[in-house]
Amino acid sequence: MRSKKLILVGATVLAGLTLAACGSSTSSDQAMASGDMAAIGSTVAPANDGDIAFAQLMIPHHQQAVEMADMALAHGVTGDVLTLANQIKAAQDPEIQTMTTWLTAWGAPMEMVETDGHDGMDMGGMSSEGMMSGADMMNLDQAEGNDFDALWMQMMIQHHEGAISMANQVLTTTENADVQALAEAVVTGQTAEIATMQKLLSE
Repeated sequence: MRSKKLILVGATVLAGLTLAACGSSTSSDQAMASGDMAAIGSTVAPANDGDIAFAQLMIPHHQQAVEMADMALAHGVTGDVLTLANQIKAAQDPEIQTMTTWLTAWGAPMEMVETDGHDGMDMGGMSSEGMMSGADMMNLDQAEGNDFDALWMQMMIQHHEGAISMANQVLTTTENADVQALAEAVVTGQTAEIATMQKLLSE
């Protein structure tokens, strides 16, 4: 009987140690996972609804600007237009990636969600401005030579003005330093590009 009791006690202790080891491993894995998530979350500051709307609307806005820049690189005639097209791509491609990272970290959809014809969240009046229609893009694609360059700059000025308006909107509501910095970069950079294009069109 004593021998059987010792065997049972030993088995119980062994089972307990095994479970403890498994539990320790699981807790450690969970702690590491939580640590990884915390590290990811700590790189992106919290956002309000206006920040989310800004990113959701500015991403496709930037994407269209990049598409227009690619058209200029394919059809543009003057060196000034080609320089502007490269400059726009260099500025806006990284901003698209940054805003995509923000939305992922915030757990927000890449596109604005609408419910019954209204925005799913209170976007504080945020709206996409300066976007070209499909017909506009088709007309631009069919233009040639100096006519293309002039039409491209006219359209890009309108497009930039829309982006600047959106950036100024979010600057009145954001409490996120990263959003503020990107919006200010949009205002500064695109205001300068508008001035350059207006000068070129007047010459």
